[in-house]
Amino acid sequence: MPANKRPRRVNYSVNKKGPITGNKVWKAISHYKTLQKRISVEWETKWIRNALQIVTQKLDKYGIDFKTL
Repeated sequence: MPANKRPRRVNYSVNKKGPITGNKVWKAISHYKTLQKRISVEWETKWIRNALQIVTQKLDKYGIDFKTL
């Protein structure tokens, strides 16, 4: 390595990097609850049906029973 190049491997700080997925489960639960509130107000639209499908898949993936929420 030439003398005028900076060392790129040394400048990486591990301690500054925070968690990428911190509140994933909590956000999925709160999203499911807000969609249930919207169904009671707006009825079930196509957008809400699609969003519920995505959220229920996430809750199944995390191992949470969404019927008890």
